[in-house]
Amino acid sequence: MNILDTKFAQGFIKLCNDGWNMGWHERNGGNLTYRIKKEELEEVLPCLNRTREWREIGTSVPGLAGEFFMVTGSGKYFRNVILDPEDSTAIIEIDEKGEKYRICWGLVNGGRPTSELPSHLMNHEVKKEVSQGLHRVIYHAHTPNVIALTFVLPLKDEVFTRELWEMATECPVVFPDGIGVVGWMVPGGRDIAVETSRLMRQYDAAIWAHHGMFCSGEDFDLTFGLMHTVEKAAEILVKVLSMRPDKLQTITPQNFRDLARDFHVSLPERFLYEKK
Repeated sequence: MNILDTKFAQGFIKLCNDGWNMGWHERNGGNLTYRIKKEELEEVLPCLNRTREWREIGTSVPGLAGEFFMVTGSGKYFRNVILDPEDSTAIIEIDEKGEKYRICWGLVNGGRPTSELPSHLMNHEVKKEVSQGLHRVIYHAHTPNVIALTFVLPLKDEVFTRELWEMATECPVVFPDGIGVVGWMVPGGRDIAVETSRLMRQYDAAIWAHHGMFCSGEDFDLTFGLMHTVEKAAEILVKVLSMRPDKLQTITPQNFRDLARDFHVSLPERFLYEKK
């Protein structure tokens, strides 16, 4: 089977194009990785070149040893993925120690996987463990309203979670565990990868201050939907704050408890504090 005809490749391409259409991927901003299922790999294995040189990942992810990923390329534009996916994306294989990778398909005009590969793979390793293998997608986007809020809200999980939950009734249902926040750090290296993966043990979404957001999910639709929901809530909050700094009414802690009961979700009490 041609790799680009597979359902997972089509889903990967669609998410990239959807993110571009939302305005979240200026120039070469953002990145996407997908951990390929065993049955999907069997379909495309004859199309893969497994003779290329191994390269250092920049971190160690033994929990992903032997796994294959579809990834966006460093310096590649999301807007071009749908036009020429073999130039903009790649399939990589992780070695038996989880320390190196090699390109098995794609990036036909040269290049390497996203510069955020250490962050993506460390997050994949954590989410694979805590979700018992269900999570397969890690998506990073430059969501403008979320970024704007990192300049005016305290960079605390409790504050961002509560403020965004209050913006739309669906929010605590879509991300009931809350949202983590990473203070500004240089992107692309191991330090920010470690900090983000620490948060991903608790959350499916993590905000990078003044930069964007990371989301994890079981499939492309759920992951994109999580990113979209958080960014839409952030847009509403930006509008609310621009109209007046104090709210006349909002969703109360007891309202959240009632919602959790009826929708059968568990909301951590630490996010349901009484505001002063």
